[in-house]
Amino acid sequence: MAMIDVDGLVRRFGKFEAVRGVSFQIEEGELFGFLGPNGAGKTTTINMLVTMLRPTEGEAHVDGHSVRTEARRVRESIGIVFQEPTVDEALTGWENLKIHADIYDIPMATFRDRAEEVLRMVELQEWRNKLVRNYSGGMKRRLEIARGMLHYPRVLFLDEPTLGLDPQSRVALWDYIREIQSRERITVFLTTHYMAEAEYCDRIAVIDNGEIVALDTPERLKKLVGGDVITIRTADNETAAKELFYDLQVEPEIEDGVVRFEAPNGAQALAQVFRTLTPEILSVDLHKPSLEDVFIHLTGRAIRDSEATEGEKLRSQMREGSAFGGMRMRRP
Repeated sequence: MAMIDVDGLVRRFGKFEAVRGVSFQIEEGELFGFLGPNGAGKTTTINMLVTMLRPTEGEAHVDGHSVRTEARRVRESIGIVFQEPTVDEALTGWENLKIHADIYDIPMATFRDRAEEVLRMVELQEWRNKLVRNYSGGMKRRLEIARGMLHYPRVLFLDEPTLGLDPQSRVALWDYIREIQSRERITVFLTTHYMAEAEYCDRIAVIDNGEIVALDTPERLKKLVGGDVITIRTADNETAAKELFYDLQVEPEIEDGVVRFEAPNGAQALAQVFRTLTPEILSVDLHKPSLEDVFIHLTGRAIRDSEATEGEKLRSQMREGSAFGGMRMRRP
C-alpha cells in the first residue's frame, strides 16, 4: 500500500480552480518532490493532504487514512514544516517542543528523551534554552523540523522548507533532511521551486497551473528534453530566433535576453549556428539538460515566471504565422 495515495484531487476557490484533478502515489520511505512555480498549486495540494483544506472533488489517503473522513488519524501520522515560520520566538526551543508534545499527548518521560534526540539530530541541543528570537533563519527552520519529527510521524511534509534562507543554510538544512529521512525511515513530501533541491528527490512531480505535467525520477525527466540545450545571446534575438526556426528546424524561445533551443547533437547544431546566423553572436552556452530545462520544455517558460514570457509570445506567433506576414509555420 502506498504511503500517500491521491486520486483526482480538485480544489476550487470560487470559480478559480487551483488544483485540477491531480493523481499520484508515494511509497513508504520515498523522498518525493513537488516542483513548480509560485501559484502552481503546490501549497494547496499539501494543505489538502494535511487536512487543512477540504478537497472540492477527489480523494486522498495518507498512511491509509482518508483526508476527508479521518482527519484526526491523518494528523497523528504526519509532521509538517510550513512555508511560513510558525515557531514562537518569545519561547525557547525546548518550550516550543514542549507545547507540541502537549498537543500530541506525549508523556513527559517520552518527551524528554525524544526532544533531546531531535535537537541533537538538527544540532540545536546547545541552543535549547535560548529564546528563538535569537536564532538565525536556518536555526529556526531546523527547530521546525525537529518539532515536526517529535511525535514519530510516518510522513513529513515540507512546504518550501528553505524559502528565504541563504545558499549555505539551504545546503546545511538539506543535509539534516536527508539524514532524518535515512535515520527515521520516514516518507518525505517536499514542495519547492529550487531546481537544485529537486535533484535530491527520488521522484518529482512537475506541477503547473494546478496540473501534474510530468512525474518521474530526475534523470528520466531530463531525458524528456530533446538532446542538448543551447542558449545564444545576439545583437538581434528575434531575427536569430526566426533564422534558427527556419534553418535548423528547431523551436527557439527567448528567455532573459537569450535565445534558447534544444538539439539532439549540440556540438553539430552549434557549428551550424555559427555558419548560418546573421545577427552578431555575443555569447553562447551548450549544456546537458537540467530540471530547469525540463520545466521549460514541458511548460514553455522558466519556473520563476508567472506570466507569458517574450519567448512564449514569439513561439505562439510562429505557430500561428502572425510573426511572418501571415505565413503559417509547421512544427519540424
